[in-house]
Amino acid sequence: MPGGRLTQQERQQIALGLADSLPYAEIARRLDRPTSTITREVMRNGGPTAYRADLAHRATEHRAHRRRKAAPRDPGTPPQAHGRDAEAVREYEESFTTVFMQSGLPKMTARVLASLYTTDAGSLTASELAGRLQISPASVSKAIAFLEGQGLIRRERDERRRERYVVDDDVMYQSTMASARATAHLSEVARQGVGILGPNTPAAARLENIARFVDFVSESIARAADQAREILHAKPETTSDSVT
Repeated sequence: MPGGRLTQQERQQIALGLADSLPYAEIARRLDRPTSTITREVMRNGGPTAYRADLAHRATEHRAHRRRKAAPRDPGTPPQAHGRDAEAVREYEESFTTVFMQSGLPKMTARVLASLYTTDAGSLTASELAGRLQISPASVSKAIAFLEGQGLIRRERDERRRERYVVDDDVMYQSTMASARATAHLSEVARQGVGILGPNTPAAARLENIARFVDFVSESIARAADQAREILHAKPETTSDSVT
């Protein structure tokens, strides 16, 4: 499977695949590329309905040039720890951002959440987020407000009385349970339609089947989340040559 950056010809093939309504996996197979590469490429260049190969290629060239010429980051931004490859970390954060965008988060909100998840501390201040992502404080504030409203992060004050935004060990559990509750609500609404449309009609039968399916799925999700909750609190094992 080839590595490296996408070529202009590959981007043209991506555009043709999108025009033919091919799934990302099929486009990736034809180019012998990972599906995540195609997904990330499309999502950061306009999405499936607005993607254009020439614009995407120029945008990528511009981003690469800007990174080469970029001024040093804000001094408050923490350096890469544990000998990490900064470019590999950046690429991974973009992939993580794309996953969050596919789940429905706005791009800037997804970037903030990905940054929080990929820090060792699991928390950052507004200033640190702005420096890390090179965005305005207003953009950070808007993203934080959305994430808090969804229960995906929480805030706390550190020893210097600064507000820190945190993704703790239980956030994923709480988010999953909220999703299960939202799914269960669909079951309730579907069953309301059974009485309105008449219990012996084809439409009512369809809604009842939907409700039964959703009941099973939401209960399974909640049960699995309860059973697996302790996994989120597992700590990495330390070895004799660990960095201290």
